[in-house]
Amino acid sequence: MSAVLSVPGGVYPDVPAPAHKPGPSGTQITIRGLTKYFAGWPLYENFDLDIPKHKIVSVFGPNGCGKSTLINMIAGLVPIDSGEILFDGKSLKDTKIGYVFQNYREAMFPWMRTIDNIAYPLKLEGRSKAEVDRRMQELVASFDVKFDLRRYPYELSGGQQQTASIMRALANNPEVLFLDEPFSALDFEMTLFIREKLQEVFMQTGTTMLLVSHDLEEAVYLADQVLLLTKRPTRIAEILAYDDARPRTVETLSEASFIATKKQSLEIFQREVRR
Repeated sequence: MSAVLSVPGGVYPDVPAPAHKPGPSGTQITIRGLTKYFAGWPLYENFDLDIPKHKIVSVFGPNGCGKSTLINMIAGLVPIDSGEILFDGKSLKDTKIGYVFQNYREAMFPWMRTIDNIAYPLKLEGRSKAEVDRRMQELVASFDVKFDLRRYPYELSGGQQQTASIMRALANNPEVLFLDEPFSALDFEMTLFIREKLQEVFMQTGTTMLLVSHDLEEAVYLADQVLLLTKRPTRIAEILAYDDARPRTVETLSEASFIATKKQSLEIFQREVRR
């Protein structure tokens, strides 16, 4: 990008505009100067954030602070007013991403069989039938699928539909996986199952994941970092590291480090809600 520099006595074009400061080494997503207004009011204004590679980052904050809007802007689903978002130095169009929506019922194509829904990203890439079949076998084995993928999505339970949605989001081995409250419409048993499957996938692949959650325990349990946001105009309240070893299990919930991270997250959240 070039700028026009005005100085006494003349105007000198083609002076390089100041470059945004790059993220530190190991950054997957670099966000600089992100600005978004709704109805003339700022939601995000000159917002900067670095999201590390090969980590799960949970996003948590007060209602209305724009948690889902943030990942939707990063994923290109919501336009930004200004700013820059880069994926390992690349633009979004040069980056493979996967997205798991909160409402699984509206996320799948109802006229396609479930297996064709899952394979859709691979077919868009022009993969051969052999490649598609091989990847489907890998996903079925990884998720230990017991239900019939030849059925249509509306013939499946909610948990089965969300499992298929996650499989589809992972089908083309994305560099970044976005998850927008993926457990909120599931029962507790299915939540536990999918939570553990996501953790297994992460341990196997190291895929960078950005998770929006309204459940603090869930947010901390899955995270390497907990991104805590303020009320609007939204800023970063704190970024807390949580580095307990994986796989995390039910025993993790009683570990001193887990309890301390959850407590600190809650204190920061309550502080921001009261402001």
